[in-house]
This record gives sequence, C-alpha cells and structure tokens, in this order.
Amino acid sequence: MGRSAIWISVLALALSLPTIFVASAGATATPSRTLAANALEVQVLVELNSIRRTRGLAPLTLSRPLSAAADSHSRAMGTYGFFAHDSRDGSAFWKRVQRFYGPRGYRTWFVGENLLWSSGSLTATGALKLWMGSPGHRKNILTRDWREIGVSAVTVHAAPGVYGGRDVVIVTTDFGVRS
Repeated sequence: MGRSAIWISVLALALSLPTIFVASAGATATPSRTLAANALEVQVLVELNSIRRTRGLAPLTLSRPLSAAADSHSRAMGTYGFFAHDSRDGSAFWKRVQRFYGPRGYRTWFVGENLLWSSGSLTATGALKLWMGSPGHRKNILTRDWREIGVSAVTVHAAPGVYGGRDVVIVTTDFGVRS
C-alpha cells in the first residue's frame, strides 16, 4: 500500500481534523470486502485503544451516536464522491456530529474527527500506522480528554468524484467527550 497524499485540516476551535488518502494500483473489491469493513471497524477500535493504553491513556468506549455520525459521513462521501470533514451541504463537521451526539444537558462537549480512504487493501494496523505518522491524526488519537469514539468503515464499489471510479474503503472516526 503506497501513500499517495495526506491532507490535514484544522478546525477553528483548535481541534485537529486530519484526513488521509491511500491508493494502491490494481486494487479490486470482492463482495466479501463489505463484511471485512465491519470487522475493520472493530479492529480499528482495538488497535486505537491499544495505542492509547501503551501511552497511559484511557481506552475509548464505542458510542452508538458517534458511530452513526461517522457512518453517515462515510456513506455520504462514498455516494457523492467527496472527501472532506465538511458535510456535503458545506456545514462544519461538528455540526453534523452534533445532530447525532448533542451537547444538550452537558457542560462540556468537544468532538474531533479522523478520515482515511484507500483504494487498496486496508488493515487496522495500516490505518493506525498512517494516522500515527501524521501530527493531526496522532493528536486526535492521543488526546487525553476523549472518552468515546464512533468508527465507520464502508466499502464503496466504483466510487464517483474524487475516488475516480475506484473501489474504495472509507474510514471515519469521530471522537467525543461530554460531561
């Protein structure tokens, strides 16, 4: 798997919102890739929490609302051919996440997001290696304050737009804390 490009965005609230694109020549998808994406979500969470534990950080708890936000965004990007933290309608990522994982009733509410897409095979170890090699991604993974995470890995066959008609895997992780 070769790294083709890395994009990093930063939210005005100083939360890192990195994205990564990975392309591999000659990648083909099979029907079993869709099932593998579900396993990939679990493996990403396990790998990410392993990294956090080795650095003395609390493991993140899987959150249904954050996972719904992540999945909605992964699917929208794959369907409409864009790759960005901003939603398809141009709204900021945190507004999208807020629809699923709201701040109402909490004094503190923060969210962050990592994105990655690959046209080749992608493992959780590979995804975490790429993210840890990028300052913004690494910051999100190692932010002490995060308590919850949503993970989405979707396979899109012949994805339009920025994906150039390739079969791709799109991974979104949405981080959150509210108290």
